[in-house]
Amino acid sequence: MRVCAAMQRSRGVGRLATKLRDGATHLDTLYQEGCCKIRLPKAHDKALEAVLINTSGGLTGGDRVEWEAEAAPGSRLVLTTQACERIYRSTGEDALVSAKLRVGAGAHLDWLPQETILFDDSRLDRRLTVELEGDARFTAVEAVLLGREAMGEAARRAVLKDRWRIYRGGRLVHAEQTRLAGEDFEREGLSLLSGHNAFATVLAIGPQAEEKLAAVRRLLRPEIQAAASAIGERLILRILAPSGLMLRRTIIPAVALLSGAGAVPRLWSI
Repeated sequence: MRVCAAMQRSRGVGRLATKLRDGATHLDTLYQEGCCKIRLPKAHDKALEAVLINTSGGLTGGDRVEWEAEAAPGSRLVLTTQACERIYRSTGEDALVSAKLRVGAGAHLDWLPQETILFDDSRLDRRLTVELEGDARFTAVEAVLLGREAMGEAARRAVLKDRWRIYRGGRLVHAEQTRLAGEDFEREGLSLLSGHNAFATVLAIGPQAEEKLAAVRRLLRPEIQAAASAIGERLILRILAPSGLMLRRTIIPAVALLSGAGAVPRLWSI
């Protein structure tokens, strides 16, 4: 009788919450388990910056990572990652990454992970759920690279499911779902990726969305396919780029303009 050993999988949970003291944001609670670690670099600002780290070095089918964060009323919280997240080849299961964020009244939370790199035959199911209270503000970016440009990779068989749900006071204010199934028409279609290997969405929710739209549009580079729009309190920027470097050059000034901290995290420049 042949016995098949179960493959080892990465599991991780990371949670943090803030509190406001003397006008500055401080850590209130911190929990980390498995491959999820959280580090708090010193910042010369009233915002608290937290770096989310997956110590497994990448994710593959069957891995599970869960992040949770809560920004107290009036606080400012910036969440980023230590480096690009890598999603490796799967034998059939999805790698699952979920983020659940709560933002108190008068607070601003920036969700600014660095790019996700999808390798060929990878499978990623990613979910972002945000609860905004009162006049809370929120800025997010999710950027995806299809393979490593320097290695000549295009990850044409990568599979991605990306689900965003954002609520204010329990009412749904933004929903979107991205699906990449590894089909040629998705990669080459003029209304889809149009041959590009890098893409991103930047979202800002706050009372000045329409006022900032013109400034965001002025940042867009002519060699990049990008468009920005604003409806009510939502500003959305979509970007397609032929390379990760060109994508980042567009993302950085846009995020700096829209974030609560007024700049991208320092790790983005290392």
